[in-house]
Amino acid sequence: MTRKDAEKRARELVRLLGEYQHAYYVESRPRVSDREYDALFDELVGIEKKFPDLALPDSPTRRVGSDLTQELPEVAHTIPVLSLDKAYAPADLSQWIEKTGRNAGRSLSFVCEEKIDGASIVLYYEKGLLARAVTRGNGLVGNDVTGNVRTIRAVPLRLTRALNVAARGEIFLPKSLFSTINAKMEEPYANPRNLASGTLRRVKSREVAEVPLQIFVYEGFFENPPGTHREILELLEELGFRLNQRTGYFSDNGDLDQARVRHPEWHAGRTADIPGFLEEERRSREALDYEIDGIVVKVNEIAAREALGYTGHHPRWAIAFKFESPEGVTTVKAIEVQVGRTGRITPVARVEPVRIGGATISNVTLHNQEYIDMLELAVGDRVAVSRRGDVIPAIERVLEKNENGASTWKLPDTCPSCSSRLVKQGAHHFCVNPSCPDQVRGRLNFFVGRGQMDIEGLGPETIDVLLKNDLVRDIDDIYSFDPDRLLPLPGFGEKKVAAIREGIEKSKTLPFHVVFPSLGIPEIGQKVTELLIEAGYTDIDSLLALADRGDPAPLLQIHGIGERTAEVLLAELRRPEVRRRIRRLRAAGVGFAEKSTKEPPGVAQTFAGQTWCVTGSFQHFKPREVAMDEVRNRGGRVTDSVTSRTTHLLAGEAAGSKLEKARKLGAAIVTEDEFLRLLKES
Repeated sequence: MTRKDAEKRARELVRLLGEYQHAYYVESRPRVSDREYDALFDELVGIEKKFPDLALPDSPTRRVGSDLTQELPEVAHTIPVLSLDKAYAPADLSQWIEKTGRNAGRSLSFVCEEKIDGASIVLYYEKGLLARAVTRGNGLVGNDVTGNVRTIRAVPLRLTRALNVAARGEIFLPKSLFSTINAKMEEPYANPRNLASGTLRRVKSREVAEVPLQIFVYEGFFENPPGTHREILELLEELGFRLNQRTGYFSDNGDLDQARVRHPEWHAGRTADIPGFLEEERRSREALDYEIDGIVVKVNEIAAREALGYTGHHPRWAIAFKFESPEGVTTVKAIEVQVGRTGRITPVARVEPVRIGGATISNVTLHNQEYIDMLELAVGDRVAVSRRGDVIPAIERVLEKNENGASTWKLPDTCPSCSSRLVKQGAHHFCVNPSCPDQVRGRLNFFVGRGQMDIEGLGPETIDVLLKNDLVRDIDDIYSFDPDRLLPLPGFGEKKVAAIREGIEKSKTLPFHVVFPSLGIPEIGQKVTELLIEAGYTDIDSLLALADRGDPAPLLQIHGIGERTAEVLLAELRRPEVRRRIRRLRAAGVGFAEKSTKEPPGVAQTFAGQTWCVTGSFQHFKPREVAMDEVRNRGGRVTDSVTSRTTHLLAGEAAGSKLEKARKLGAAIVTEDEFLRLLKES
C-alpha cells in the first residue's frame, strides 16, 4: 500500500470506527459485529504503525490508553464551574420556582435532569476536536485528565461540526458492574461514585481503559449559544454527545406538544407537575443502573438566566433538589483499630446505636487517618451518620465537639495485635509482620471460608479454638494437625471432629482455580485466577517460574490484568513465607494444578450461552464451587457476582443478597433439586 492509499484508507477507517463507536456507546444500537469492528480496528493499527504520522488526533486507537505516567497538571477553567443551591423539600422548591419567575419578570419553562452521583468533568473542544478534559476542582482550577477521558468510548474525540465548545458532564460507573470491577481493585471503593472518581485520577490511562466508565453530558457553552437550554441539549446530541433521556420539560407557555414530538423519551408537563416528577424519580432511583442523589431544575430560557445571574457560589437559575440519604445523630464512644489479613489497618468508630433507614448502626468504618483528619473527629464528638447509597454507614460531619477536650484522634504507631511498627503505604497504614496474630487469624478464616476452600466444621469459632490451643499457626497447619486433639475440648464430640477431618480431606481434591485465590494473595481473586488459567498458567509451577524471572510482561499481555496486579502477584510469589506455605500445602496433597476442563464424554453443552452465579449452602455440592464446575463442563459461564448479564442463579439454603438482586434483574432462580435434574438431563 502506498502512502497516499494508506492516508486515504486511514481517514476512512477513522470515520467508520467513529460512527460505529457512537452507535454502540451513545445510541446503544450496534451497526456491526464485534468481529467486524475488531478487524477494521486492527487494520487501522497496522496502518498507523507503518505510517505513524498518519495517526489522526481523533483516531480510535488513541482510546486504548498509555502506560506513560502523567502528573494530572492543574488547568484553569474558561467557563463558570459553580456548585448548585439545594432544596430538600418540595415546598422549598416551589418557593424557588415562584421567586425565580418573579425575579425574571416573565413566564419561565424548566428542564429537570437527574443529578448523577459521579465525577464531574468539563470537556473542551477546539474546532471540533477534543483538546482537554478537566475535573471540576475548586471551580476555578481542575486537573487535566485528557488521556484518561479519551479512553471513555462515549466521549466523542471529534464532533460532527468544527465548533469551539465546552461541555459539562458527569462520568460514572454503572451499578451493575461495580462489584465485579471493585473486586479487582487494590483498595476496594465504598460505592460506584468513588470508584469512578478514583479511576479518573489514575496516572496511567491504560489502567483507566480497563474500567468501563460512562458519561452523560448535561450543559454546553458555545460562542453563539441557542436561545434555550432545550435547544442546547439538542445541539449537544447532534454534535455526538451522550445525553440522559430521563429528562423532564415543564412549561406553561403552550409548547409542550412541540417538546413531546422532539423528545418522545422525555417527561413533559406543566410547571405544577414538577413535584410529581420528583416523586416518581425518587421511587424509581433504585431500579436505575447508575446512582442519582437528586434532580437538577434549570431555567430553560438563556436570556432569563443571564438576567438572573450568579452568586459567588451558585447560579440563581438552577437548583438541586436532593434525595437525602437517611441520617441519624449519635455519639462516638470509642475508636478501635482492626488489622486485616493483608496487614491493612482500619480504624472503626463505635457509636451509640442509632436507627437509620430500618437498620441499627453501632459501628462505622473510618477508612484511614486522612478521612479522620478531614472530619477532625475525636472520641466523644456528636456526629451525623448516614447510610450512603442507603447501605454503607458513614460519618458525614461533626455536629458538636466533645466536652472532654479530646483532639482529633490519631492512629497508634504500632500494631495493636503484635506491636510491630506500622508503615504507611499510600493512604493507608499497614502492619508488615506476616506472623501478626490478627493477620494469621484473617488468613485462616479466609482460606477455610465459603467461596474459598469451604472446609466444613472450620468456622471462625473453631479457628479461634485452634489458635488458642496452639494447634495451628498458619493455613498449611490445617493439613498437619490431628483433629482428634479437639476431642477433650468443650463442644467437640466425635461426630463434629469426624466432619472436620472429612472436610479437610475433601478440600485436597479441589482444583487450582479454587485453591490459588484461597491463599489470600492481594489482588488475586477468582476472576484473575480464571484469566491466568485461560492464558495457560494452569499450575503453580508456571507462576513460580514467572516470579523467579521477575518479568511482568507475559502477565500484562493478558486482557484484564493490569500492572499493579502483575507486580503484586510476582512479588508475593517471591516471598519466602509464601513459598514455604505453598510447599507445605503441596506436600499435604492440596491440588496446585488445574484439572482438564475438556467436555466430559457424553455431557451435552446444555448451559452454553448462559451465565451462572451461586449463593447459599448445598447438600450435594460442598464446596459449592463443585456446582459451578458442572456449569463450566456444560458450556456455561460462571461469575462471582450477580449482574445484568447473569441468566441463572443457583440458590441454596440461607441465600444472601444475591438472591434478591437476581430477582430484581429477572435472572432465573434455580434450586438445588432443579439443578440436579438439569445435570441428569444433560
